[in-house]
Amino acid sequence: MIASIDVDPQKTFTPICPGELPVDGGDKIAPALNEQAKKASFRVLTKDAHPVNAVWVVDSHNKMLAPLEHANADLTWVSHAVPGTEGFEIIPGLPDVTEYDHVIWKGVEPDLHPYGACFHDIQEKLSTGLIEWLKAKEVTTVLVGGLATDYCVKTTAMQLKMYGDFDVWVNLEACRGITEETTETGCAQMRDAGIHVIATLEEFRA
Repeated sequence: MIASIDVDPQKTFTPICPGELPVDGGDKIAPALNEQAKKASFRVLTKDAHPVNAVWVVDSHNKMLAPLEHANADLTWVSHAVPGTEGFEIIPGLPDVTEYDHVIWKGVEPDLHPYGACFHDIQEKLSTGLIEWLKAKEVTTVLVGGLATDYCVKTTAMQLKMYGDFDVWVNLEACRGITEETTETGCAQMRDAGIHVIATLEEFRA
């Protein structure tokens, strides 16, 4: 069985919400995610869902990426993906949330800021249930796309490979990264972990 995972394809990570964490072209990946989903029996959505009082929130972009001593919130970020705001919404062109087979909301606790969709905590001890759900559905292969390549997509793919031992494919056509440098580094890390990093869906072989 194949599952397709849309990792955090939310307006908060696009130019639609320039005051949050806009990723260039992040609002343009819906067609590629939809094509990817056609290869799969199941489609999963993950969403950041952060409270306004999170311990990692700073009030300006120039204060971001400062290290924190919290066990499960490692860097500062501006407020983003707050439930009830536009940034929390998924990008245009994707199905309604209720049309997905499974949905993971992550980062709800104010002192937890996970990147991957498989664990609520950075220490990777508290499962979200995603791996268990995929295994219950007898999924063996996972196609991953979403935002952003160098953070949540990379971490989700690495967790799926490490803890689930799935055949993991990251479809760059359906992703966008924050910076070219960190995206290249992230792709190298994924390849080193045995993950297939493909430029387009045409390279996918189930």
